[in-house]
Amino acid sequence: MMLIRRVPTCQNIGIPGKKCGTIILTAEELNCCRDAVLMQFCANKLDKKDLFGKSDPFLVFYRSNEDGSFTICHKTEVVKNTLNPIWQAFKISVRALCNGDYDRTVKVEVYDWDRDGSHDFIGEFTTSYRELSRGQSQFNIYEVINPKKKGKKKKYTNSGTVTLLSFSVKTEVSFLDYIKGGTQINFTVAIDFTASNGNPTQPTSLHYMNPYQLNAYGMALKAVGEIVQDYDSDKMFPALGFGAKLPPDGRISHEFALLPCCWNTKAALCRARVDLLPANHNGNPQNPYCDGIEGVMEAYYRSLKSVQLYGPTNFAPVINHVARYASSVKDGSQYFVLLIVTDGVISDMAQTKESIVNASKLPMSIIIVGVGPAEFDAMVELDGDDVRVSSRGKYAERDIVQFVPFRDYIDRSGNHILSMARLAKDVLAEIPEQFLSYMRTRGIKPSPAPPPYTPPTHVLHTQI
Repeated sequence: MMLIRRVPTCQNIGIPGKKCGTIILTAEELNCCRDAVLMQFCANKLDKKDLFGKSDPFLVFYRSNEDGSFTICHKTEVVKNTLNPIWQAFKISVRALCNGDYDRTVKVEVYDWDRDGSHDFIGEFTTSYRELSRGQSQFNIYEVINPKKKGKKKKYTNSGTVTLLSFSVKTEVSFLDYIKGGTQINFTVAIDFTASNGNPTQPTSLHYMNPYQLNAYGMALKAVGEIVQDYDSDKMFPALGFGAKLPPDGRISHEFALLPCCWNTKAALCRARVDLLPANHNGNPQNPYCDGIEGVMEAYYRSLKSVQLYGPTNFAPVINHVARYASSVKDGSQYFVLLIVTDGVISDMAQTKESIVNASKLPMSIIIVGVGPAEFDAMVELDGDDVRVSSRGKYAERDIVQFVPFRDYIDRSGNHILSMARLAKDVLAEIPEQFLSYMRTRGIKPSPAPPPYTPPTHVLHTQI
């Protein structure tokens, strides 16, 4: 892995006749160190910079580079109107601070914040990871020096001091550490079979069964499923539908198994989950699982021919379906991912919010892929990136929903392979962090990875 820095210079060939500047990329190999440090600082008797007040100080940390230059790696918050600030503790990776080189110089500058952005320089000092790792001690009280003041005033001592209050190190674990340790990812698909998608026999339908290419639902299922299935050891996926009338009696279901769910010997491993299934499903009543993403695709297209698209569009039943599984396994051995593919015209918003709030306490994530031209305001609200989802005054414990509109990934050049790869990347971007947030809040650490397989050695016996 390489660390890239952008260094502006004064030449470029951009607009004819004008020098627009250039960007030079320099690279430095990143150390494999995965430690992170939690530090807190305070200062004492900093210089007064404000005319009608004291100072509004903040710290800027710089990592030194191999070429002798410095790169900003952290800024603290501003503490208003004080010469003796105490900043909040902050976490930074050792790679960001010093690239794992414990003796590399770390420069810290102290500024007085100004509203117009012309912050006043108070002074600076240097340290290193090794010095900081001594923790709170006499070695970690630093004089803040302003070189200009020091050069002009003979009696200049310093512009205050900065003291390290606390220092602790923690090794950061990754999503892959849990996967290597045996955590299973269980992938469930839920497909919108409501009438707002249009008649599947018509080219204008989002479910149009084109004999020559995948429709929008098919492309979304294939793009995301082919990535997720690599993390699912048995690759047996429950495939659900909602919002359709089911044969033979035409009853409406918001949670039914697709037809047919493929059966093989692996599915026997899934029998323990069957007792959690609702009664109103079609397909194989003993097995709602499909063999790989190809099995899901087959079940989807067969179901289109057997059910009647209807409505309304209710998400809560399929979310609660997966939540029932997730609530039974909270030890970190399994994590559940629900993919909902929909045209976005949701009918049970209040119930869905409540289901998401309840599910946020469980080992599960929800991916929503919106297909078609609809405005997806409701889906953006469920995503919760700007405002955390809430229901009846309770907020979701963590963000577990990722929404992407499929139309943003339709490649106008016709290169569906590239656009589907980009879709899969963005859809799955938040899953590792959502996964880790659950494990961290529950104090669940990854199990040790099993030793690599070593094939048995055969001793060759020769007969004399």
